[in-house]
Amino acid sequence: MFEFWKDIELVDIIEFCGTFAFAISGIRLASAKKFDWFGALVVGFVTATGGGTLRDLLLGVTPFWMESSVYMICTVFALGFVICFKKYLVHLNNTFFWFDSIGLGLFVVVGVEKAIALDYAPWVVVAMGTITGIVGGIIRDILINEIPLVFTQELYAVACIIGGCLFCILNYFNVTLNVNEIITAVTVFFIRIIATKFSIKLPTLKDEV
Repeated sequence: MFEFWKDIELVDIIEFCGTFAFAISGIRLASAKKFDWFGALVVGFVTATGGGTLRDLLLGVTPFWMESSVYMICTVFALGFVICFKKYLVHLNNTFFWFDSIGLGLFVVVGVEKAIALDYAPWVVVAMGTITGIVGGIIRDILINEIPLVFTQELYAVACIIGGCLFCILNYFNVTLNVNEIITAVTVFFIRIIATKFSIKLPTLKDEV
């Protein structure tokens, strides 16, 4: 029993927390669209695992959620959390935003670490971190018939790219791994918060005559 806990590293805790946060963000939006429990569970699961699945397929490894049941269990817990505290979550208008921002920062860390462990070039590492962070949300928004948040929201993907670059730089200078993980996740989170607070966006592409 205790051997399991001995083998847990910070990145595993980060991945679990990211899965829980992203699953809640997906389930919360599915609830707003009046999905049933199964539909909400599916949306929560693909939100939490979609980015990591595409990342692993591109890296040529088995998708992470197929090697452990913990991610499905985590999503079920997220569903239970939303069901039990739905009354409070509904009144918190920023619930989705906070959980989505937390999940974004955590998953960028997971993505870049996996690519670094497989000895990919820095630009691939940054791309894998970004894919891990944003693709689940894109699939979620498509399933609930919304324009993907990443195409309209303040510096969503850009925050992932900056976080991935920062991780690579700190890794190059041999910053302790756990410190690097925390700094990167917090940086992505705060970029999203600041960009949203001050409405910082990339220029909109307009079809001008």
